[in-house]
Amino acid sequence: MFNKEEIFEDIYSSPDAPQMVEEMYNHLKAEQKRRENFYNEIDEQQKVEFINGEVIFHSPVRIEHNDVTGQLYKLMDTFVDIHELGKVGFEKIMVKFPRNDYEPDIVFFDKSKSKNFEKGQVLFPIPDLIVEVLSKGTEKRDRGIKFKDFENNGVTEYWIIHPFDKFVEQYILQKNKFELAKKTNNGYIESKAIKGFSIEVDAIFDTKKNRLALSKILKEE
Repeated sequence: MFNKEEIFEDIYSSPDAPQMVEEMYNHLKAEQKRRENFYNEIDEQQKVEFINGEVIFHSPVRIEHNDVTGQLYKLMDTFVDIHELGKVGFEKIMVKFPRNDYEPDIVFFDKSKSKNFEKGQVLFPIPDLIVEVLSKGTEKRDRGIKFKDFENNGVTEYWIIHPFDKFVEQYILQKNKFELAKKTNNGYIESKAIKGFSIEVDAIFDTKKNRLALSKILKEE
């Protein structure tokens, strides 16, 4: 991980510091203009993100990715709805970070944030929990720029799911750093951000166990 203090010191101690700062300012100003254009040009049919000045278009997902995302969303959304804990979003919820805009596979906002959502809203605040289901095309970003951005901006919990190897990595924010709380393909996983939400890991991948987990949640209603 990079050290911000060391980078600042390297720039500040350089005789070219004023020119470097001016170039960075101009670069970020131009990037912000591209971001404004991005907001004006995107539509609901696309899954697209704005990352470090670049517009990232996503390819269609494999069926395993779709199944895993849908099954976990079903459980999370039902639980959150029954217990009135906030809002769960799926696939096309664009979340706005200081520099970047993402459309994670699943997001959760607690009530303090979701109570302020309005009809027709298309940009959303930083979530409390983010889930990304890995694919070959996204893994580098999911583990790289997104991981660091989520960590730096206070996302309480981040799940990375492997749809083919069928296991989950759960990261919890501890002292402003993501700590690996669990990496498993069996047993139970309990969310920190969604209070009381605990499921068998197999329920994310197995249709029959997903139905059983959903039935258990519905009995709590």
